[in-house]
Amino acid sequence: MEMAIDTPSPAPPTPPAPSAAAGRQTRAAESVRLEHQLVRVPLEALRSTVRSNHRLAEKEIAAVLSSASAESSAAAVDHLTSLVSRLHGLKRKMEEGARAEELQVQRCRARLDRLATASTGDDAEWEDLRLKRILVDYMLRMSYYDSATKLAETSGIQDLVDIDAFLDAKRVIDSLQNNEVAPALAWCAENKSRLKKSKSKLEFLLRLQEFVEFVKAKNCIQAIAYARKYLAPWGSIHMKELQRVTATLVFRSNTNCAPYKILFEQDRWDFLIDMFKQDFCKLYGMTPEPLLNIYLQAGLTALKTPFCSEGSCPKEDPLSLEGFRKLAEPLPFSKQHHSKLVCYITKELMDTENPPRVLPNGYVYSEKALQEMAKKNDGKITCPRTGEVCDFSECVRAFIS
Repeated sequence: MEMAIDTPSPAPPTPPAPSAAAGRQTRAAESVRLEHQLVRVPLEALRSTVRSNHRLAEKEIAAVLSSASAESSAAAVDHLTSLVSRLHGLKRKMEEGARAEELQVQRCRARLDRLATASTGDDAEWEDLRLKRILVDYMLRMSYYDSATKLAETSGIQDLVDIDAFLDAKRVIDSLQNNEVAPALAWCAENKSRLKKSKSKLEFLLRLQEFVEFVKAKNCIQAIAYARKYLAPWGSIHMKELQRVTATLVFRSNTNCAPYKILFEQDRWDFLIDMFKQDFCKLYGMTPEPLLNIYLQAGLTALKTPFCSEGSCPKEDPLSLEGFRKLAEPLPFSKQHHSKLVCYITKELMDTENPPRVLPNGYVYSEKALQEMAKKNDGKITCPRTGEVCDFSECVRAFIS
């Protein structure tokens, strides 16, 4: 009698482990998605510099050609001498503009080269420089300009951070803090086309504030003239706000009428600073929040649970610190696909080896913790949360489905 013996089929070959090169390529692709701001800022600065140089050249050349054609032959020699001098001045300005463009091109090239090293360079060195760039970004946004500059210089990452852009913004912010709108209006004029595309209201709000300052100084004649020249063109878009602000000519700065009283408050300047910061970040493709906050919040989303706000949060948990809890406030709780029960008393996992038990008051603790407590107290259990006392036999085992 023959017996058939089943031989096991050979196991399928295990897929080869991903190579280090493939891992670096994956990381490089992820880095490009995360480093949008790294490339966008110098590119926007370059575009702005090119536009400014182009406008300057067009304006000066048009003025020279117009002046040359209108001049009489009697004073032609003197006038040509002045035109030559003016053209020399234009040449100097264009050379300065070319140097500024070359600086921006150098920064773009340095940042592209930096991204290229994500797939070929050393992992530790890449992460170290990224951390330093994130810290410089945070310092600049928090107005620690000297510390940011020092860190960039000592780390050799001047071309990888945006100190110049933030220093330009600082000049505008300082002027707004001193209740001056001229530098902010000049910034709006330089970036008028891009601000218009993003539907920014910053220039209009600056004009309104300047009008309010005239009213506050009781210079109503100048306020009316200012409104006719600078506010009237905005009437077709922002008529309601325009009507409300012009009514301050009647209510004045000492009014108690709430809708008009707030227009004279100092908080309006803080609001303008916030508006400028938002438009500045949007213009350069920067994130509204510091990069450090974004990276920390990305990590905290995996740690935040309903228990993090209670006093039982262990000290090794980052959310036991007030600063991290504040960062995590707007974040949702982490989604746990496989729930884990941790004993309130021992901080150990409750499972089939150490099952959970329910006290008569509804609180749940591990069997191990309750047994140790019962041994020390003649079979009595004291709930550490409410102080209620019961017998160990009254504790009912809970089953996890």
